[in-house]
Amino acid sequence: MRKLKIGLFVKVLLAILCGALLGMVAPEVIVRIFKTFNVLFAQLLKFIIPLLILGLVTSAIANMGKEAGKMLLVVIAIAYLSTICSGFFAHVCASNALPLYLTAGEQSPESMAAAKEFLPFFDIKIPPVCDILTALLLSFILGIGIIVTDAKGLKKAFDEFGDIVKLTIEKVIIPLLPWYIFTMICEMGARGVIGSMLGAGVKIILTGFALTLVYLVIQYCIAGAIAGKNPFKCLYNMLPAYLTAFSICSSSASIPVTSECTRKNGVRDSIVDFTIPLCSTVHMCGSTIKLAVSSIAVAYLAGMPIPFPVYAHFVLMQGIAAVAAPGVMGGVLMASIGLLESIMGFSPDQTAMVMTLYLALDGYGPGCNVTGDGAIALIIDKIFSNKQNSLANETK
Repeated sequence: MRKLKIGLFVKVLLAILCGALLGMVAPEVIVRIFKTFNVLFAQLLKFIIPLLILGLVTSAIANMGKEAGKMLLVVIAIAYLSTICSGFFAHVCASNALPLYLTAGEQSPESMAAAKEFLPFFDIKIPPVCDILTALLLSFILGIGIIVTDAKGLKKAFDEFGDIVKLTIEKVIIPLLPWYIFTMICEMGARGVIGSMLGAGVKIILTGFALTLVYLVIQYCIAGAIAGKNPFKCLYNMLPAYLTAFSICSSSASIPVTSECTRKNGVRDSIVDFTIPLCSTVHMCGSTIKLAVSSIAVAYLAGMPIPFPVYAHFVLMQGIAAVAAPGVMGGVLMASIGLLESIMGFSPDQTAMVMTLYLALDGYGPGCNVTGDGAIALIIDKIFSNKQNSLANETK
């Protein structure tokens, strides 16, 4: 018999359920063992994230090459603009909606002070090689430098380094994430604070899901206006792509279906073949909304007001860090969690809670991502068809 494979989404749900139940009855020594694992894994995450950005972002920029031309720059510019706009859209909506059904400061350090504290048996510090912003800046310098100087040896080295980091994420970090969430939820159950967080979690997830649907409608209204097409018909044609990405939780694996749906909207084959694979790696509007809503909610529950300039800094950097996501399951989350601590000032426990909310219904982020790729393809098709038409008129 073939080995039964359980998806990450199911594993996270099982981790939440089992952690909540076990936390109510587990003796203190068991909870402290779990806490020790939780603390060590958090240190490992802090260590690996700068390496992920350095390896994957450098390689992604270097692989763009000189020959890609204007279309590459236009696609990346539109994708980045859409990604950061989704973050600001989520901020405006979530900041106004979440206070209607969440209690500010419910999970603040002061309100949690009365709960029992569990300490790890030991704590090993693993300092990262560099901080997140240093890794991002260095990645851009190296990536652009490789393109300009045509440093093939250095490019190959970073491609191979990126493969090693990907392997570490896929074989170590992602498989251990459900255990990380399990240990955190178990501790919360033992402390007696799990009930309020789980109740709030359902509301937060549904808020993020609803906002991705609204954002898709906005995207297609804009794309339809530019391309001169019915936005709702185009959006309906993309439904198979949305459902595919929702079910398999991957933008890259959905490329064949996304490409076919985009062709149904009348986009030329040459535009589809270039735009859809590229957008699957650089356009992360749904994942950004999911991350933004989760982080805003955790900050609100913790009683941590986040000034808008700080949040704007986070969104702009997160849009760049999302380039590190291609080919890595949960890559957007992995590339962004370091920013939650370095920019937003989140504690490891708060970051872990964001990760739990992000992964608890993972599919709607990739579903929004790939459907939005179709909107970008409509715009690119219109822009470059106009340029080709003007060129043809000049030739005549």
